[in-house]
Amino acid sequence: MTFEPDPADLALSSIPGHETFDPRRHRFSEEELKPQPIMKKARKVQVPEEQKDEKYWSRRYKNNEAAKRSRDARRLKENQISVRAAFLEKENALLRQEVVAVRQELSHYRAVLSRYQAQHGTL
Repeated sequence: MTFEPDPADLALSSIPGHETFDPRRHRFSEEELKPQPIMKKARKVQVPEEQKDEKYWSRRYKNNEAAKRSRDARRLKENQISVRAAFLEKENALLRQEVVAVRQELSHYRAVLSRYQAQHGTL
């Protein structure tokens, strides 16, 4: 089977500096494919200007970086799943065509066998 995903899709589903994501070989666990629960966001609490010291800004910076890493990881996983799904859909279509062809061939051979048995008796 030839499956050539869009290079842009592969770029979006691969980690820069690591091996390119291959939808033919990658397998996702049941846990990875489960939908994530929707969490309610906590209410924003306004911090008064007089409490915004160096420790506050350090924590804000760390939190912003962690949120960015989390969003990027989620986006990467979603892209990998969509590329893998496209591969599986194409593979499924090809397998369905193959099943149809094999069933037709089986039907043909059953007809040949039936004619043979009609002329020469059962085997």
